[in-house]
Amino acid sequence: MREKMERRSFILLLIAVSIAFGLILKPFGGAIFWACAVTVIFAPLQRWLLRKIGDRPNTAAGLTLLILMAIVVIPVILLTSAFVSEGVQFYQRVEAGEIDPREIMQRLRDAFPWLDQVLVELGIDTQNLRERVSQWLMGATQFLARETLSIGQNTFSFLISLTLMMYLTFFLLRDGNQLIKLIIRALPLGDERERALFQKFAEVTRATVKGNLVVAIVQGALGGIIFAILDIPGPLLWGVVMAFLSLIPAVGAAIIWFPVCLYLYATGAWVSATVLLAYGAGVIGLADNVLRPILVGRDTKLPDYIVLFSTIGGISLFGINGFVIGPLVAALFMATWQIFMRDFSGEEQPAKPE
Repeated sequence: MREKMERRSFILLLIAVSIAFGLILKPFGGAIFWACAVTVIFAPLQRWLLRKIGDRPNTAAGLTLLILMAIVVIPVILLTSAFVSEGVQFYQRVEAGEIDPREIMQRLRDAFPWLDQVLVELGIDTQNLRERVSQWLMGATQFLARETLSIGQNTFSFLISLTLMMYLTFFLLRDGNQLIKLIIRALPLGDERERALFQKFAEVTRATVKGNLVVAIVQGALGGIIFAILDIPGPLLWGVVMAFLSLIPAVGAAIIWFPVCLYLYATGAWVSATVLLAYGAGVIGLADNVLRPILVGRDTKLPDYIVLFSTIGGISLFGINGFVIGPLVAALFMATWQIFMRDFSGEEQPAKPE
């Protein structure tokens, strides 16, 4: 009886200190998450370096971090700096009245008067709608500019998070295998199940980060190039925004280029508008429709509609980190139910790890 009470008390203590430790780490959740994700992605490189230089884990982890800095961190910092600079210029043009969202809305209304009739038939108050859209456009441009300024003002906080992420990544690269073995020993789920879940975590994280980032870079670059060619203000700014929005499957970058296309039609720039429409649907959209299923859906082994809903849901709950966390939770959900059906429902599970 006493032993049973001691075990229960210890389990309660274990839960309490685990929750307390989680709360302590909560402010650094983003840095910890990305350290884990980067470790999963660059672990094959670290293992390759270990084979080349021998059993020197500190050196291999350090070289891996240097390569990470060279191909990811430094380019992102340079791009962010350019993005902030162009965002400040855009904000100044809005404040100076050179760019007027209400004027843009009025030109769209004048160019497409049939929209009013369609909206009336749908029971939508067009006058209030125009006011709301104008207010939204003004608010969106000001919000974008404020966030751009905020990035510049919060450089110190960003550098602290980046430093913590890189610091933790070094130790995860060096000691990751031992940590996984320790977790497998500690969790009471069954070693085989835990290894399957860890493998799924690695597969999905690698696929979503690499796949979505490749799609984002491609679509952002394509969008920025066509905006520059057509002499649309702020091509770098809008290219980066399209890259972020392309993390949302199906719609993504079209949230930016399609309204710009309508505005070009409204202002009489028919050639530029037609070029942008054809380019957006045929080139930018093709990059999403071709690359995402290949790089994300195939490697995560998730249906396209699951990837779509889990990505949007993840972003709505967790912000920018959600484009990885959403599909990851969906994949672990499906993997857990597959294990349950195999081990507890008597169903055969023919799928084998490749």
